[in-house]
Amino acid sequence: MKKTPVVRRLVPFLMLALIFSAASGAENPAEIIRQMELNMRGDASQTEMTMETVRPRYTREISLRSWRLGDDYSLIFITAPARDEGTAFLKRGREIWNYQPRIDRTIKMPPSMMSQSWMGSDFTNDDLVGAASLVDDYTHNLIGAETVDGHECYVVQLIPEPENPIVYEKVIYRVTREIEVTDEEGDKVLKELNLPVSVDNYDERDELVNTIHFREIKEIGGRMIPTVMEMIPADKENQKTVLTTHKADFDIEISSDFFSIRNLTDMQN
Repeated sequence: MKKTPVVRRLVPFLMLALIFSAASGAENPAEIIRQMELNMRGDASQTEMTMETVRPRYTREISLRSWRLGDDYSLIFITAPARDEGTAFLKRGREIWNYQPRIDRTIKMPPSMMSQSWMGSDFTNDDLVGAASLVDDYTHNLIGAETVDGHECYVVQLIPEPENPIVYEKVIYRVTREIEVTDEEGDKVLKELNLPVSVDNYDERDELVNTIHFREIKEIGGRMIPTVMEMIPADKENQKTVLTTHKADFDIEISSDFFSIRNLTDMQN
């Protein structure tokens, strides 16, 4: 009989533990990032974009098309201006290739080139065609929650695994929460998906290198995604790069054979 109060006291703690465990499973940081990438890209996609690089004395714009298949395959093809047309970048697993039409040469990009500027922009080669996977090559921690531009967001910290040659030493993602609301008829409706709102990238000294803002969430290609991606360097005034998506198709049929070194040059025709 004397043990009964102890058992009664344990029940609330056990219930709290179960509730906390369920909530933790629903807010798994690696799963948040995985779902964010899936919402942004789908299993396979084709997009048409423009990239505007803004400098104090000039502005430069290029147009491009891109194809992606999962995390392992991507191809980016520059369509304008004329001097850059035909330049292409290919990702196959952890290998990155670049084709330069002016010299008709294809080179395999070493890890040392991943931190270099992509096409003269504020994005690095790793930002746009990097070999790293946000899900597989980082450890993930859910470090808080914030409201950003009216969106309720998870704050997820990504630290690269030691063996991976990744440009940034720490990455902070703000990702919208997947929220269900009840409509007038009592049905649950998904209000927001897991979508990126901003990314802060830090160097080995834990100093901010740049921030990426994701804006103008619109329906494009049959899904809601941010159509503007703005990269702002932390230490350079009046400088930014804006990547805008104009068209997207998330229902394409494409195989890994499309992402070949030969296709880098074949696409010129």
